[in-house]
Formats: sequence, structure tokens, C-alpha cells
Amino acid sequence: MTFRRLAAWLLAAVASYQAHAAEELRLQAEYPLEGMAGGNLSALARCDGQLWAVSDRDDQWLYRLQPQVGVWQAEAQPLQVPPPPATALTWGLAWRNRLSGLVRGGVLDFEGLSCDAAGNRYVLSEAYSAVLRVTPQGQGEWLAIAPEVFRLARASGLLLDYNALAEGLAVAADGQRLWLAAEQRRRGLLVLQPHRSGWGCSDPCVLLAEGGEQQAPAALGGERLAIDFSDIVRRGDKLFTLERQAHQFCRRDAHSAQVERCWSYAATALAAPRLYPGVDYGTAEALWLDDDAAWIGIDNNEVVRADGEARPVLWQFAAPAGGWEAS
Repeated sequence: MTFRRLAAWLLAAVASYQAHAAEELRLQAEYPLEGMAGGNLSALARCDGQLWAVSDRDDQWLYRLQPQVGVWQAEAQPLQVPPPPATALTWGLAWRNRLSGLVRGGVLDFEGLSCDAAGNRYVLSEAYSAVLRVTPQGQGEWLAIAPEVFRLARASGLLLDYNALAEGLAVAADGQRLWLAAEQRRRGLLVLQPHRSGWGCSDPCVLLAEGGEQQAPAALGGERLAIDFSDIVRRGDKLFTLERQAHQFCRRDAHSAQVERCWSYAATALAAPRLYPGVDYGTAEALWLDDDAAWIGIDNNEVVRADGEARPVLWQFAAPAGGWEAS
């Protein structure tokens, strides 16, 4: 490599790093959540002007989050959930998921939440890799997802490992496109749209499939952990992926999944009072973005925080100057 080509490569690498370097967010408020029967806050979405949440330990509730001074109240709203569909997961994964759910609670293992402009809620079951569409009246119906989606996902190395399956969900406002985030060991993004026979692949079906590891912060033990996605949000033509192990979320092009910009919440998450003793991984499971704020939900998995807080926690961060879409 000539000196000129080496210099050009270094300049490009520096420019790429600067473009993707995460800006630290400013914490505005922290709200413990009361009223989540099983705890384990696992997804957020703003529907009809209100924040809603799900828990991966409760199969029969959606939670409407009601702001109060200091502590927010999670109001349980009943779900009418029909029997889950036949899973497209391998036999071994399917049975392991069911047994785990029976032991710990939450057989469906809700891990994603989104809504469309018509007021329908969409809830992702990790245990079945299935999506429940819930009408404004609370009636649930499982979407028919074509087997080819899972064949292509597995061919790309996605949805193959126990407890590392579909972890995030985003839906277009018109309800005609749906994105799924595969969690880890190989993380990825899938995009689906309705066809005559059910929900099938868009073009392409697999937007992203990648593996790799990164070193955890020293405060969490410094071990190498798989890169991951723990939630996904759609705004306009952008996707925002919550990357739990990196303590950040990133804006991506919704058609190519190319990273455009990232924001970090590491200073908040790694502050000594907010650490969870014995937990050597990130705990952020839920993301939602308003014009003026980012909301991140913490799944404490029933572990008591260093400062004694035992409830799920919601963080509110100020949006950056120029908003989430600014370059």
C-alpha cells in the first residue's frame, strides 16, 4: 500500500469513527415503576399519546404508564390472547422456551411492543418468534408469518440460540411493514410485509446479520460479550436500535441498516449507585423516542440495585440539539 493510499484509508477510518462515535446523553429524570406484577420491563411504545409497556413475565397484560411525582404507576390492561401459533423454531428451542416459561413465568416471553396509526398494538413473543396484533378493544390475533422468513433468518445465522431470538419489534404507521430485531450471538434485522398468504419477506428479508464481541466496561467485570440488539424503534425512514452491551442506541437507515449516528447512556447506567451486584451485562431492554426525549427501560430481573432500588426503572434523556434526525 502506497503512502497516499494509506493516508486516505486512515482519514476515511477516522471520519467513520467520528461519524459513529456515540454522543453522551443527558439524564433528565429517573422513574421507578410501581404496579408491574411480574416486574421485568421489556419493551416500550407510545400509542395514542401514552407510554405503554410489556413485561416478559406477564402473558395477560399490557401496562399503561401513568406519570406521577417521583414514581410512575403501571396500570395493567387485560389482553385477550388466543392460543399461540405453531412455532417455526426448531423442536429443541421450542421445548426449552416452554419449559423455561413454566418455571419462571411468562410462557410467551413478551419482548417487543409497537403500534400503528389505527391504534393497534403489536406485541412480540420471543418464545414463539411470533407477533400478536391487539385491537384498541384488547382483542388479540396472531399474525401469520410465512415459514420462508425463518428459513432465511436461520440461513443468515439468526434465531438459532436459546434466549437469543427475536428481541425487538417496530411497525410502520400504516401497518404495512414490520421489522424484527434478532438479539445476539448473531444479531440482525428482518423486514416483513403482508402478502396474500400472510406476512412474508420484504426485499431484502434480512437487512442485517452480524456476529462479534465487545469488551464489557470494567464496572461490569470487563468480560467479552456478544454484540446485541435489545429493542428497535422506527421513526420516519430511520430505525433506532438499542444496543444493550454497548450502552447506546444507534440510528440506522431503514432500507440498508447502515449506522448513521449513535447516542450513549453509559455514564448513567454505569454510575455506581445504579449497578446491579453480580450482573455483568447491560440491563436496558426497552427504548422509545419522542421529539424531545429518549425513554429507556431497565429490566432488573428482580435483582436489587446497589442503591437499594428493586423496581423496574424508566430513564428520560434529553434529545440532542437538532433532534434525532439531525446529521
